[in-house]
Amino acid sequence: MTDYPKTVEIHEEGPREGFQIEPGPIQTAEKIRLIEALAETGLHHIQVCSFVNTRLVPGWADAEATVEGFTARPGVHYTGLWFNSNGLERALAFRDKLTVTGSIHVTASEAFTRKNLNRSHAENLAAMRKQTALHLAHNVPVNRVGVMAAFGCNYQGDISPAQVVSTVADGMAIAAEHNTKIDVISLADTMGWAAPHRIERVIGEVRARWPDQTIALHLHDTRGLAVANAAAALRMGVAQFDSTVGGLGGCPFAGQKGAAGNICTEELALLCAEMGIETGIDLDRLIEVGRMAEAIVAHVLPSELIHAGSLDAFRRQAA
Repeated sequence: MTDYPKTVEIHEEGPREGFQIEPGPIQTAEKIRLIEALAETGLHHIQVCSFVNTRLVPGWADAEATVEGFTARPGVHYTGLWFNSNGLERALAFRDKLTVTGSIHVTASEAFTRKNLNRSHAENLAAMRKQTALHLAHNVPVNRVGVMAAFGCNYQGDISPAQVVSTVADGMAIAAEHNTKIDVISLADTMGWAAPHRIERVIGEVRARWPDQTIALHLHDTRGLAVANAAAALRMGVAQFDSTVGGLGGCPFAGQKGAAGNICTEELALLCAEMGIETGIDLDRLIEVGRMAEAIVAHVLPSELIHAGSLDAFRRQAA
């Protein structure tokens, strides 16, 4: 029996994910303008920047200036991304403005771990142990295990559900060692290998092992299946997704130049709306923000919806 969720929580990652891969430069003021506009659409979670090595990700050399510059809207959780102690320290400087929580980042593909982080799987687990201890020492909760390349990898090929379960177990073991409770298991289709049957198999096996955990999905639209994958996940009751407005972004270490980025926030919101699932998002306003994002990056974005317009807009015309 299909058990669709009544509501879905969408975590917008367009600013962080998008501006890290644009050849740019994108002006800080434009980043701020997009963040503030997204907060006016009904979104309650916005990832605004990366506190990462600016030599490797020059698009976020202005992370501090961006966070300092935007006006926070009450009720919206703003977050950042980091991978080491230096990044954490940079994020903590904005604890009054950002929701600072920790994740245990693991990867189902060792080949991608090496490409993305220049570490082996074992070395990454050691780094995650140190990072988890560091977060907790700074009173930063660690409540999430995130698995990259959970559905396949451009460098390693197919990833089995058993490998994903094993990788999640590695992350959960680190949490147990540090006596911290994991609330969310996030599965990322980092390089766009997922298809609906893979979504069902991986989620099914992860849920069988950890039935009480919330499962979140981070979907990429590299091969045009992100909306189909989201629909499959919704049928399984998944109610938390990452997305990017207009389809901004992509992983700079995925080895696929020019590939589409994440599932488009407005297309995910449309799917939910047409299925009667509440997101709290003003879709027409979000579409306008998608058009703004396209103007900021000065090239066509993957979203079909920002070009076609919402169904409700046409329903109103036809009434």
